[in-house]
Amino acid sequence: MQPKFSFRAPATHSAAALRSVSDSKKKKAAAKKGGKALKGSASASQLSEAENSAANGLAGALEEFALNDRSTTGVLTSHPQSRDIHFDSFTLLYHGHELLTDTRLELNYGRRYGLIGPNGCGKSCLLKALGARDLEIPQHIDVYLLDREIPASDMTALEAVKSVDDERARLEAEAEALADQQGDEVEARLEDIYERLDALESDMAEVRAASILHGLGFNKEMQNKKTREFSGGWRMRIALARALFVEPTLLILDEPTNHLDLEACVWLEDTLKNWKRILMLVSHSQDFLNGVCTNIIHMHQKQLKYYTGDYDTYVRTRAELEENQMKKYKWEQEQIANMKEYIARFGHGSAKLARQAQSKEKVLAKMVREGLTEKVEMDRIVKFKFENVGKLPPPVLQFTDVTFGYSPDKVLYSNVDLGADLDSRVAIVGPNGAGKSTLLKLMTGQLDPLDGMVKRHNHLRIGQYHQHLTELLPEDVTPLEYFLKEFGQDQGEEKMRSAIGRFGITGPQQTLPMKKLSDGLKSRVVFAWLAHRTPHMLLLDEPTNHLDMETIDSLAVAINNWDGGMILVSHDFRLISQVANEIWVVDKGTVQKWDGDIVSYKQHLRQQHAALAKRDDMNSDVGRGAHASAAAGGGGGGTSGPDTFTAALQQKTEEELRELALKQAQPHAADGPEDGPEPGPDEEQLPDAQLPHGKREIGGYKGPEPTRYSRSGTSDWEIKGRCTDF
Repeated sequence: MQPKFSFRAPATHSAAALRSVSDSKKKKAAAKKGGKALKGSASASQLSEAENSAANGLAGALEEFALNDRSTTGVLTSHPQSRDIHFDSFTLLYHGHELLTDTRLELNYGRRYGLIGPNGCGKSCLLKALGARDLEIPQHIDVYLLDREIPASDMTALEAVKSVDDERARLEAEAEALADQQGDEVEARLEDIYERLDALESDMAEVRAASILHGLGFNKEMQNKKTREFSGGWRMRIALARALFVEPTLLILDEPTNHLDLEACVWLEDTLKNWKRILMLVSHSQDFLNGVCTNIIHMHQKQLKYYTGDYDTYVRTRAELEENQMKKYKWEQEQIANMKEYIARFGHGSAKLARQAQSKEKVLAKMVREGLTEKVEMDRIVKFKFENVGKLPPPVLQFTDVTFGYSPDKVLYSNVDLGADLDSRVAIVGPNGAGKSTLLKLMTGQLDPLDGMVKRHNHLRIGQYHQHLTELLPEDVTPLEYFLKEFGQDQGEEKMRSAIGRFGITGPQQTLPMKKLSDGLKSRVVFAWLAHRTPHMLLLDEPTNHLDMETIDSLAVAINNWDGGMILVSHDFRLISQVANEIWVVDKGTVQKWDGDIVSYKQHLRQQHAALAKRDDMNSDVGRGAHASAAAGGGGGGTSGPDTFTAALQQKTEEELRELALKQAQPHAADGPEDGPEPGPDEEQLPDAQLPHGKREIGGYKGPEPTRYSRSGTSDWEIKGRCTDF
């Protein structure tokens, strides 16, 4: 299904038509008209006719169904030609249930808004209402909502990104049709087309699309793969790339980091924090909200409450406001109690006292009429709890010279040596596809190494959580019924209710069918199931995808109060900083311990992106120069477009580009190179200045010496230990 959006997007022009109008005329016209707003609507992709019809039909049916379930009202108060969006008396209903009532919607151009609120308050419904233009948003404001992956098709990832730019494609086709025609009107129309194309930088469309995909983790080979060959998570990345490529006036993102690794999260954060239009996003990552947002919108008690600043600023400001509100509330309640007591005691006394009582009664009535301060309603805090399990003699989990690949000719990593105990708190990081989740499967015994040995303590119990476990819960069974079936009726209903309740599933939620529970509640059911099996070690693969921020904090507290071991794969920097004291980097065929915390690792990723951005800027300059030369040279048989760009770019070798980018990115380059062996001819050497000091290069990655553990005590070990999996 396709992302919902409403706009007339940009397009690319043909080289043949471009040469028919002088470069100077185009630049002059573009300077006049380059800032025109986009209008209208466009289709999202160029699928085959059958696929497109089916996809559009299903998408349309679902959108119509959702629209019938939603109801919105509001009064536009911003100027009809303004780039800001202001609505008063905004009300949002879903299935007749009020999610927002008579509130104010305010989105200002140039601001980046983080929408927060507890699970189930209606955040995604609000995003869908804006994306579908349920409100009368002015037509000159183009809107793009990203909340689902693109459909699988025969288009490549690169083509899928470029195809979303529909106005560019339309103008290119029109210019191609007019290229062989003559006349003043034709020339005038071509000039108008090129003015718009220049404003859209159409000659760099492919380069820009490729750059966005690269930032989201697509190498050149992946960019040329068909979208049907990608998993749903990767197709969601392609959809995100399309949204960034379009650059709409209002970009709406629902959990954009859910399918990204840490490196892509850092790239997206750096990209979005420079967004110049209107951005509205929902994210469970406090770190991401801090890095991107200029404003926070809190969806609370059917109202939208606005805070200036990032998420941390919101927390401080809200705490101060609520503290002052509670002080005023308590003062008012004390005044009311005193006045009521006075009225009751002296209302029927002497004339003087009766007059004073009547005066206080009037004051009390005025306070009530003008509105009393409401008591602060605290957010419900969900508390998780894992039962302590005691100790096992270390190490309880050990890899010795492990080599693994899904086939012998495609090895994922080689000669891995690592170990974990019950006091281990490890976060595994690295790019998607490097083998993070595979490493967890090797730990549980779901996969066997090609070479080497994975040892688990004979009594070790492992509990594994991964993001697809909620899909395995039986839909028509309640959490209570599920626990009674899993752990036996003999444990009793009361004990099962208590076990489920430890993870915030209480009262009627325990007796609702799974299909009626939110994804967040289903995740809690799985955590409760894992905890009741009392594992010695938890392996957590992206546990935060369906949890709100308060629940993530509760999970962190529960892990820190537990005496078992934990190994975590997550894109949530804040959760990692809360629970992990050790970082393992999986990349380029190795697993290495990072000499630092997650903050230093994030800074390392940011430095890498800075170097790549410098190189991309250079590439763009070369490309623009090539196109300018082609346009100035004219000629009917010449070429332009990506072919000319490639030819010009080949004048610079990869080594020259890398060297120049590193010189621009490294302020300490003059300090001299690190000591160490020279890289081999086939090795890719990362810049020394981008890595912490004291690391050595192993397989293209600079890290510390791997830890090797003693192999004594073999009588306590077995090759295939017991593990608990869902």
